[in-house]
Amino acid sequence: MNFMSGFLKGMVMGAGAIAPGVSGGALAVIFGLYDKITYFIAHLDRNFKENLLFFIPVGIGGGAGVLLFSRIIEFLFQNYEKGVRYAFAGLMLGTLPAVVNEANKKGYRNKYLVPFIISLIFTLIITYLENNAVNIIKDVETSPVHIVIYGIIIGFGTIIPGISASIILMYMGAYETVIGAISDLNIAFIFFLGIGFMLSVLLFAKIISLLFEYAYGMTYYTILGLVLGSIIAILPQAESPTFFLSGFIVLVVCGTLSYILSGFAAKK
Repeated sequence: MNFMSGFLKGMVMGAGAIAPGVSGGALAVIFGLYDKITYFIAHLDRNFKENLLFFIPVGIGGGAGVLLFSRIIEFLFQNYEKGVRYAFAGLMLGTLPAVVNEANKKGYRNKYLVPFIISLIFTLIITYLENNAVNIIKDVETSPVHIVIYGIIIGFGTIIPGISASIILMYMGAYETVIGAISDLNIAFIFFLGIGFMLSVLLFAKIISLLFEYAYGMTYYTILGLVLGSIIAILPQAESPTFFLSGFIVLVVCGTLSYILSGFAAKK
């Protein structure tokens, strides 16, 4: 992989890490980088220099993607939130076939549907409670401890394919605060966010590496349930038939584009 290829893949993954409904980890799978990333982090003592040189362009691209797209995404959500939600839902739907293919890479068994259904139902219940209960988080906390927690969540969503950290932050009411701090280059905020991110990645990489090694199918189908539930969670309520139709068109267009691009990337 040359520098530009790694940089562009990292940029897309970085943008995906902060885009609601989009999983940076899932994009890593689609780009064929996920196994390499988790192996590198889980085994830092093996081929460190070689792996580091391989991931430098990916890391630079990821940082550029976060910084560049944070302001764009913030603007879109402030002015076109519901339309953007349909677009992100379509983008994630388009990547599902590629993730399913990855999940079945080592074979399929009917028992994999059990964790899939459980994780899907769990996500839908959380979504229902979120939409029908009073939000207990009145004010978003921005103390160093809370910012580190936000970073841990971002790291968790980055290291696990299909998990959108942005969706979790939206549940907590912290997404706009985090994306605003990044787009405004709030150094102190980004510093503590980075600490949480690194702690999370280092902590979960070994666990995820073991899960994929010994329970690959079960783990991936659990993730698929969470992915599908997350897509449903970000879809806005239709205000009118016209609104629903326009949103559906956006969803189909973005889903088709995502499907084509993910299929192309997977062949790479």
